[in-house]
Amino acid sequence: MTRSLLFRTEDLSDYIIQFFVRHDISPKDARTAAEILLAADLRGVDSHGIIRLDTYYGTRLRKGLIDPHARLEVVRETATTLALDGGSGLGQIVGYTAMQRCIEKARQSGIAMVTVRNSNHYGIAGYYAMMALPEDMIGVSFTNAQPLVAPTYGRKAMLGTNPIAVAVPAGGERPYVLDMATSIVPIGRITVYDKAGKAIPEGWGIDHEGKITTDPKQVLNGGALMPLGGIDLMRGYKGYSLALLVDIFSGVLAGSAFGTDVAQPSTNEPARVGHFFAAMRIDAFRPLEEFKQDMDVLIRMMKNSPRAVDQERIYIAGEKEFEMAERRRTQGIPLLETVVESLKASGQLVGLPFDLDVQGVVEN
Repeated sequence: MTRSLLFRTEDLSDYIIQFFVRHDISPKDARTAAEILLAADLRGVDSHGIIRLDTYYGTRLRKGLIDPHARLEVVRETATTLALDGGSGLGQIVGYTAMQRCIEKARQSGIAMVTVRNSNHYGIAGYYAMMALPEDMIGVSFTNAQPLVAPTYGRKAMLGTNPIAVAVPAGGERPYVLDMATSIVPIGRITVYDKAGKAIPEGWGIDHEGKITTDPKQVLNGGALMPLGGIDLMRGYKGYSLALLVDIFSGVLAGSAFGTDVAQPSTNEPARVGHFFAAMRIDAFRPLEEFKQDMDVLIRMMKNSPRAVDQERIYIAGEKEFEMAERRRTQGIPLLETVVESLKASGQLVGLPFDLDVQGVVEN
């Protein structure tokens, strides 16, 4: 049995901001990065939240592999497109700025697409897609990542978990927010199981020989994640092809690293991660209110359709995450005790004690 400790969102935010500022990130950028990291924890994507604060961001900042002062450079630009160089900046700031510019272009042209090269891990893809929602736009966000996923029939990690995120506004219903890895799970989920001392479900990963394993350590040490769908019998080649699609947009089209050229976090090389963003103004295609009304009809059509035996609800993509975020804002964000110990150790490195008040304990 493992335990998680509950912390207030505001306390964690303050700590993350101070942590980044200690690493020479400006207070403004630190606040943005903290918001994006905690968006992952609030929405239940714990693998992309504060758990990575030092294991990825702090470590690479101290090594000089993330430039705390980087500013995006325009490589090419048209009325509807923009190609940017992230200058090895903090991924959250690179992604946030790039999506802002994408939205600005879409306001003028109706639709816009932006690529970014030479960036770093940017957290949850869904955050950037959701930036379009207040503008009554559809948002899209892709990113590649270090190779962790084996291609169908392969045994070596060749592709990242390469997420796809799309956010679509509705009227009375919650927005549709798809935020999915093209692997069967993110690598961080394997890490969470490993830290908790739990076996992973069969079909999540393979060992170094390409055999399916339930031992998270076998996946983390020389193994690989499986693509979405798993084995070929379950049509895992579809997840593999989607991962490759994301790498084409985020890596090849962006002029960034792709495939096995994206650096592993443990190396002393720039990550050269690539991103792709798009924003579409709905009223460029049809009246906004009519679109929202039809989105409500479609969502309710799904949610009110006949349920399987013993099932209480049918969900729309993003719905569970919105509800979890509401609960966690009230009850607190749970962090495994092992994660808390890791944060305490990393805090000592920069003279920033992790001594936040615990709001409660959850048995896992």
